[in-house]
Amino acid sequence: MGYVVRGAEELTSIGLDFVDPAVEASVRAVLASVEDELHSCVASADPMVTEAARHLVEAGGKRFRPLLVALGAQFGDPTAPQVVQAAVVMELTHLATLYHDDVMDEAPVRRGVRSANSRWTNSVAILVGDYLFARAADIAADLGTEAVRLQARTFARLVHGQIAETVGPRSGVDPVAHYLDVLAEKTGSLIATSARFGGMFGGATQDQTEALARYGEKMGIAFQLSDDLIDIASESAQSGKTPGTDLREGVPTLPVLYALASDDTDVSATRLREILSAGPVTDDDLHAEALCLLRESAAMKRARETVRSYAEEARERLAPLPENSTRAAFESLCDFIADRTG
Repeated sequence: MGYVVRGAEELTSIGLDFVDPAVEASVRAVLASVEDELHSCVASADPMVTEAARHLVEAGGKRFRPLLVALGAQFGDPTAPQVVQAAVVMELTHLATLYHDDVMDEAPVRRGVRSANSRWTNSVAILVGDYLFARAADIAADLGTEAVRLQARTFARLVHGQIAETVGPRSGVDPVAHYLDVLAEKTGSLIATSARFGGMFGGATQDQTEALARYGEKMGIAFQLSDDLIDIASESAQSGKTPGTDLREGVPTLPVLYALASDDTDVSATRLREILSAGPVTDDDLHAEALCLLRESAAMKRARETVRSYAEEARERLAPLPENSTRAAFESLCDFIADRTG
């Protein structure tokens, strides 16, 4: 059965399959504790800070990073008290980046609710993001110096990825390679550390923990790429936003980059390059035409193959782990990511 994660308000399917009900129950228990801790640990003496900090916590979300912590811990003792703390650190770090991202993107909506910058101000959103980073660091300190070091290095990678995305590829750098590097830094890094934390604080062996981290890096890239493809391929708001939002905003996702780099001379490919090369596709008619062309393009097919390639690379990273129901759950996520974009 597909695994369902309870966010603050709703259930969100993320495509995990369990063959062992005991593992599923254990993961659910960790996530339930994480949810409770998230609500309590962001509280502040200032009611306004508490309200703003809980804003996105209460909006829900996939809780994908805590999920990987909880699942990785199954290779050791998932009831170890530090497992929940580690998962909270990862989710707080992720939430903090969302507050900052919404300011940079001038996003009015996040997770179906008004973004913090829209509801309050950019300054408040930035400062609340900083506050969440501080809370994450505070909790990481209770986990020991290695946890603090890993969280800081992960944060540094996140920042490097954001800078690289903002600046864009330098002269002579392949835009596709640049884009994939950005995804590794912005998304892969935190998911890798989440899987690593699960192994570390569950008490898995060093080899198992390293395998989990390598899996997380590749899975993070595959997961983000699949979201990018769903933004184009879906007929509804499957990705949590209106289909073609990235196209309208001029965000250069992988299918667009493949289309722009294509030397196909057929009419459709040429027309698609013509539309995309002009920048953000804001005209409604052009937007509809570009979406239609992209969905049927060789670039989209190639992008799907890239997602499957990263999902398979993630699966290969699981080789050092014992062949049990927990590993099977990790492998099921590879299948889900590979198949969710069609």
